[in-house]
Amino acid sequence: MSLRYLTAGETHGPQLTAIIEGMPSNLTIDFEELNFQLHRRQKGYGRGRRMQIEKDTAQIVGGVRHGRTTGAPIALVVENNDWTHWTKIMNVEPMEGTDEEKRRVHRPRPGHADLNGGLKYNLKDLRNVLERSSARETAARVAVGAIARQFLQAFGIKVAGQVIRIGEIEAPPHQLGIDELIERTEASSVRVVDKDTEARMEAYIDQIKAEGDSIGGIVECIIEGVPVGLGTYVQYDRKLDGRIAQAVMSINAFKGVEIGIGFEAGKLRGSQVHDEIEYNEGTGYTRASNRLGGFEGGTTNGMPIVVRGVMKPIPTLYKPLRSVDIDTREAFTAQVERSDACAVPAASVVMEHVVAWEVARAFLEKFGGDSMEEIQANLNHYLEQISQY
Repeated sequence: MSLRYLTAGETHGPQLTAIIEGMPSNLTIDFEELNFQLHRRQKGYGRGRRMQIEKDTAQIVGGVRHGRTTGAPIALVVENNDWTHWTKIMNVEPMEGTDEEKRRVHRPRPGHADLNGGLKYNLKDLRNVLERSSARETAARVAVGAIARQFLQAFGIKVAGQVIRIGEIEAPPHQLGIDELIERTEASSVRVVDKDTEARMEAYIDQIKAEGDSIGGIVECIIEGVPVGLGTYVQYDRKLDGRIAQAVMSINAFKGVEIGIGFEAGKLRGSQVHDEIEYNEGTGYTRASNRLGGFEGGTTNGMPIVVRGVMKPIPTLYKPLRSVDIDTREAFTAQVERSDACAVPAASVVMEHVVAWEVARAFLEKFGGDSMEEIQANLNHYLEQISQY
C-alpha cells in the first residue's frame, strides 16, 4: 500500500481541500491534536496580519467515522476566513463589469512565481498564479502531515523541529532529548531552546521589519524511533533521504536541504564524517555518532533522522524591488501584497509535517497492511527478525 495526497484551493478562495489516500483503517484520530498542529503553523515572531485573520481548523469530511479511519480516502477542509472579503474577486462564476478587474495583478513581483506562471499558463491576470503559489497552501499540507504524524505516533515515532538560524543570529548547539526539545521550542516565539537567543532573534526581526525588509533562516527536523530499513538503495527514486529532500525543497521559499551534517561533510575527512558501528546485547546494532543524519545508502539505519532546510527571505517587501509591467513593459517598483517580515518559525512547523509524511509513506511501504493491527503485526515480526541478525 502507498500513501498519497492532493491539495486544492487558493489563498483567498473559500477553502483549502486535501485528499489522503492509502491511510489504513483503525487509526484513532485526535482532532484537538490535528488543529493544534495547524495552530503551530500560524505562530511565530514576525508573522503578518493574515495570521490575525485566519484561525485555522481542519474539518474531516470523509474517511473517518466515530473517530477512527475506515481505510477510505480521507477528505480534509481548511476554511479561509478572509474569503468574505474576496467573494467577488475570487468567484468561480463568470463576472460582468469591472469587479474582476479591481484586484487584477499585471505587475509581477521578483522572487514570486508571478511572471513564470503567467508565461507558462498564458494568464494575463497574475492573480491566478499568486493565489495558488502562495504559502497559504502549506496549511493543507500541515493538516495532511498531522494525520501522518498521528500514524507515526501510534508506532512510537516522535517528530520535533527547531530553528537553527534567523539571518545573522544562530542558535547555539545543545544536547537536549526530543521531549525537552519539543517542550522548549513550543514555548518559544521563534522555536529555539534558550531565551537569550529568542530575545536576540526577536530584536533582529524588529530591525529588519523597520527597514522594510525580510529575513530567512535555517530550520531542522528530528524524527526519533524510526526502525532500520525504511527506504532502499536499489533504485534512485526509492531512497528515502532523496524523497525527504524533494519534499523539503517543495516548501515555499526553501532553497536548500541537507541530511545530518550535510554540506559540512565537504570540508571534513572521511574519518570525521562516517558513523562507526557498535553492537550491544540489549539494543543490537547502533552507531557511535549520527553525522549522517540517520541514513546510509538511502535507507534508515536506526539513528534519529536529522534534516535541515534553508528558507530564503520572503520576497514581498515593503521596500519593493524593481520589475516590469506586463501590460506596458515599462519598469516599476513591485506592488506589495500582505506579507510577513519573517516566517522561519512557521516554516519549521511546515517542514516537520512534510518530513513526517515521507517517513509515514516509507513506513507503510515497508510494513504494509490495510489496518493498524496488520501493520503492527508486520512490524513486530520484522523487529524480531532483525533482533536475531
